[in-house]
Parts: sequence; structure tokens; C-alpha cells
Amino acid sequence: MKLLIDYQYFGTVNYYKMLFKFKYIEFEEYEHYQKGSFRNRTIIPGANGLIPLSVPLQNGRDQRALFKNIKIAYKENWVLQHTRALDACYMRAPFYEFYRDSLFAILTSQEEFLMDLDRKLIQWVLKMMKANLTITFSTSYQKELATEFQDGRNRFLPNQAIAVEDQVNYGQVFEDRIGFQPNMSILDLLFCNGPAATGLLKDSSSRF
Repeated sequence: MKLLIDYQYFGTVNYYKMLFKFKYIEFEEYEHYQKGSFRNRTIIPGANGLIPLSVPLQNGRDQRALFKNIKIAYKENWVLQHTRALDACYMRAPFYEFYRDSLFAILTSQEEFLMDLDRKLIQWVLKMMKANLTITFSTSYQKELATEFQDGRNRFLPNQAIAVEDQVNYGQVFEDRIGFQPNMSILDLLFCNGPAATGLLKDSSSRF
């Protein structure tokens, strides 16, 4: 079985939990941009609550262009905002310094298209987690999929309730202040657990 799934900007823990359930992953490159998704946003837990991070887009978020044609806006220095937020939230995380420089190199690369940035970040996460997955990319949009595919497109959306049995539990930096926050950005799991993050996802993927 293969998984067809949308791109996400630092996808959630459960997004990557699904990726680790499959050996063959195909990313959807011919859909129209969907607002209200994680394609240009992520959420991290901070000292005083959840912090949403979003990538601003040229022509706004209401456009109906193909996702592959959506361009990133750099009029405001969102990259600096995101990197400062990551520094503030994760300087105490045990593995943050190990990943910081290579991650920031991608964020500061000034990618023109959102899809290219998302792809680079997904590839970076999978490399850091030593994932042995076969990755391909769609060549056209298919509303109905062949039987060998499972459709994971738009399965993981902001404000989506997460059942207790679907949570991946681990220690978080500010858990003592704001409690455990499930299904955060994959960065949270990676910075807090380092190489052990892969095992946590694999162990829990069978329960998905």
C-alpha cells in the first residue's frame, strides 16, 4: 500500500506518524491551494501557551492557484520571527543545538515557492530521523485513487480534535507550566527526543 499525502510546513506529529506507517510515500503536487491547513503553518508549545507560526503568501491565502504555484511573501521578516520563536522555545530542549544550524540554513534560503520550502523541510526531517522511505511525487491530480493508494490528503488540519489513543506522549520543555500539548509540530518531538523520536513514531504508528 502507498500513501498519497499533501505537503505541510513542519507537519504535526501525527502527520509524520502516518508517514512512518508506510514504506512508499507520494506527495500531492497538483492540488489547488487549501487555506486553513498546515501547508504554510505550524504550532509549537511556548512558555505561556501555544504559538502559531505561519508563512505569509503572495496574493494572500484565499487564492485558488495550484499549490505548486503559490509564492512566499518576504515583505515582512517572518523568517526572523520563526527562528526567534524556535530559539525562545527550545534553547532548553536537549537536542535543539544539534539540529539548529542545518534547519536555519533551509529557513533562510529564500525559497520562492511554498511547495519547494515544504519539500526541503520534509526531506530534512526525514533525514534527521533516518527514515527509510521511498518518496515520489504526483504527476497529475487524481480525485479517485487506484486501489494501491491510501488517501492521506487533508487528513490533518488545524483545530482538529486528537483522540487520546492517537497521541504520541513524550516530555515537552514547558509541560510543567502548560501541561502536555499533543500533536504539535514535528520539531517539538525532534528537539525534545532527538534520535529516539523515530522509535516513538514507529511504536505508535501501529495504533493509528
